[in-house]
Amino acid sequence: MIGSLDEQLKLKLKQMIIIECDKEDINADDINDDVLLFSPESGLDLDSVDALQLSMSLQAHYGVRLTDPKAFRRVVTTINELAAYLQPE
Repeated sequence: MIGSLDEQLKLKLKQMIIIECDKEDINADDINDDVLLFSPESGLDLDSVDALQLSMSLQAHYGVRLTDPKAFRRVVTTINELAAYLQPE
């Protein structure tokens, strides 16, 4: 299944963001699948420290190494894009 269609994967990614970035005041349902995660529209208020936390968590949970900031910005754009990257067709 393509990642962007896998609701369980997307929920896990949202929960990972909430936990790793200390956003306990946000519910997974509050995170839109298509909104840019590092934008004001997301309501997450993510910064470079959060990006580092997410990068380490993606490596630990999914074996994905995104140490290059440009690669990270290409992959971690939206929940749908990240899920599709982790679970391609």
